[in-house]
Amino acid sequence: MASIKSTTICFVTALFISLTISSVVAASGEEFKVGDAVGWRQPSVNETDLYHHWASKKKFHVGDSLRFEYKNDSVVVVDKWEFYHCNRTHPTSGAKDGNTTVNLDRAGPFYFVSGDPEHCKNGQRLAIEVLPLYPISQSPPQPISLAPSPSPLSSSALVSSVPLIFISVPLMVAVIVFV
Repeated sequence: MASIKSTTICFVTALFISLTISSVVAASGEEFKVGDAVGWRQPSVNETDLYHHWASKKKFHVGDSLRFEYKNDSVVVVDKWEFYHCNRTHPTSGAKDGNTTVNLDRAGPFYFVSGDPEHCKNGQRLAIEVLPLYPISQSPPQPISLAPSPSPLSSSALVSSVPLIFISVPLMVAVIVFV
C-alpha cells in the first residue's frame, strides 16, 4: 500500500514539474531582429523586396517580438491601406528611439513602415502574419485543474493556468496521501 502511494506521489510530482516547465517555455516567445546585419534601413535600388524576403523565411507566433535597430529613421505601425500607400496619417503606434521592440500580442497581420515616406516607397516596409500560439487543429497542454478550462486560443489562458497548477497538484497529493 505504501509503495502505491509513493509511486503516485512521484508521478504527480513529475507531472507537476513537466507542466510547469512546458507552460513557462510556451509563454515565452522568440525575438526577431528585423532586416539584415545593418538592421531596419532603406533598401538599395536592387533590394526593394528585402523585408518581404526576410519575413518569408520566418514564422511569427503570438508572444514573439520584433526588434528594429535603426539610425536617423523611425518605425511606424500602420494598417493595411497605409502600408500599401506608404501613408502614415493614422498610425497605430510609432517610435524613433533607434532600438524599438514590438510585441506580437495577437494573431493576424501586422504592418510596419519607415517614418520617412520616401524610404517606405523605396521598400522600407514590412508586412507579417502572426500565427496563434497553437495551431487551430491542436490544443495546448491542459494542466490538471479543478476549475473550468480557459479557451485554448487565449494567450492569457496559458499564463493564468500556471497558478492553477500550484493549487490543484498539492490538492491532489493531499487527497492521495490521506485516502
